[in-house]
Amino acid sequence: MDLKHISEIERATHRGRGEVLRLGIGLLFIVGVMFYAAMRGGGGDGSLILVMAAMIGGYMAMNIGANDVANNVGPAVGSKAMSLAGALVIAAVFEAAGALIAGGEVVGTIRSGIIDPELITDSDTFVWIMLAALLAGALWLNIATAVGAPVSTTHSIVGAVLGAGIAAEGMDIVAWSTMGNIVVSWVVSPVLGGVFAAAFLYLVKRSITYQTDMAAAARRTVPMLVGLMAWTFGTYLILKGLNRVWSVGFGEAVVYGLMIAVPIFLLTKRSMNGRGMQLANTKQSVNRLFTVPLISAAALLSFAHGSNDVSNAVGPLAAIVDVITSDGVMHKSAPIPTWVMMVGALGIALGLALFGPKLIRTVGSEITELDQMRAYCIAMAATLTVIVASQFGLPVSSTHIAVGGVLGVGFLREYLKSNYDRMLAEIKAHHPEGDLAAIEAFVARFEKASIEEKGEMLRDLKQRSKKAEDPAHFSKVERKGLRKVYRRELVKRSQLMRIAAAWVITVPASALMAAMLFFMIRGMMLP
Repeated sequence: MDLKHISEIERATHRGRGEVLRLGIGLLFIVGVMFYAAMRGGGGDGSLILVMAAMIGGYMAMNIGANDVANNVGPAVGSKAMSLAGALVIAAVFEAAGALIAGGEVVGTIRSGIIDPELITDSDTFVWIMLAALLAGALWLNIATAVGAPVSTTHSIVGAVLGAGIAAEGMDIVAWSTMGNIVVSWVVSPVLGGVFAAAFLYLVKRSITYQTDMAAAARRTVPMLVGLMAWTFGTYLILKGLNRVWSVGFGEAVVYGLMIAVPIFLLTKRSMNGRGMQLANTKQSVNRLFTVPLISAAALLSFAHGSNDVSNAVGPLAAIVDVITSDGVMHKSAPIPTWVMMVGALGIALGLALFGPKLIRTVGSEITELDQMRAYCIAMAATLTVIVASQFGLPVSSTHIAVGGVLGVGFLREYLKSNYDRMLAEIKAHHPEGDLAAIEAFVARFEKASIEEKGEMLRDLKQRSKKAEDPAHFSKVERKGLRKVYRRELVKRSQLMRIAAAWVITVPASALMAAMLFFMIRGMMLP
């Protein structure tokens, strides 16, 4: 065996040790949760069920951290606005803070009204449904993370509650209107996210990168874009991140968001004007202006996500704790004890740190190439879509919005690249055959021109070509060849198909798993 093979074995062994270490830390967390729950249980059958529920709740929280949080920081990491290590620290801290500070004291034990608890025959069946749903949702998230597919954690737990409920009491227990809304969100979320992200990117390109003097355009436009981002994020944070500790209406949230945005706009404008000629007339220089806003966006998105989605991890656990502590009485809603909320917060942060990098890379760099301007557009789309959809009562998924935003940016880039290639083909078709110097000179002027000047140059070129009665003397076949533009695919179709397939099967897959787990748990628990 030569040295090359030995070094390859050592590298494989090193990667294996890393996997074992991560699994070991995760198991230690789950064991710690089990021991703590056992100390609070006080013995008896209820204590055993509480330990099982706490263990599964911690496992679910870790999987939410591993899969769902990537949407908040993935674009910022992919654009190199922040390092992977920095993103993990920021997301973990703000996810935990959001869960503990603004996670709320009360959450519905039956997520989103998926099933009717009044039709459940007894408290034991209710507990078995919640156990099966929690475990099935966690297992599905684990599978999705392993294959690198970002999926909705809300849809995972909704499908699991649906499947376990049907297994327990039949089809009549399901609120089918709510399930219809879930299906609608499969389309609404990514489409709205993609449209908003593409629209913002086109606005940024028209106002900055398509201008002859990008530095001057950036000084005019970037303060407004940063102010708009502060306004949107301020409104989003008040509506979605702090809604359980500070409840205000939409109009008030918009006003408070504007009050936050105005000083940020003025500070950014003052800072931009103070740069003077230090800002180079390059796209890279303009990109760097979005670094700090993107880091702030990642932190705020993580805080809002932690305050909202912690209920996916601990909502069913809180329901089980409520049934056990209230001697079998099932309530419509259950107060979440502090220790249960802590399990969710720490589990999300730990899952992100241990297993989150894979999905962060998928969202940030494996769908399409991102820079800071594109990541800014995705962050704006994520917040604006949630705000708009919530006002119209449209069901949306934060995961689907973020991935839809990445796809929207990628497909817009494809369209613009193809359109530019078509324009270059027109330039070549309207120049004399063999006049390579004239073509190169025209293309050089064309690339430096603003988008309005490009249009004028093309129109003028066509007019001159018509007057010269086709100076190139190309045949029909040759002209067709010139106009045939190679479509550059800037969105990886393999990733797109894998993610779309995972989205479609999330609810039925988690439902089927939960139904099977319910029958297994009931079989073990019945005398």
